[in-house]
Amino acid sequence: MEAVTRTRRIGGSLVVTIPIEIVKEENIKEGELVEIGIGKIRKNGFGILKGMRAFTKEDELDTELG
Repeated sequence: MEAVTRTRRIGGSLVVTIPIEIVKEENIKEGELVEIGIGKIRKNGFGILKGMRAFTKEDELDTELG
């Protein structure tokens, strides 16, 4: 299961909160060891359309009224 959450600073550490939906679905209890994968989310849209094919005449919107 995946989720997006924000880091917070507590003392000298950064912490993340596990959303309650995941806690319930995975039956996670306080004190248990869990494995977490880390990946940063891109803040801008640069590169998100990489690999997208070029637009064709069929892709154009019909702008005629009526």
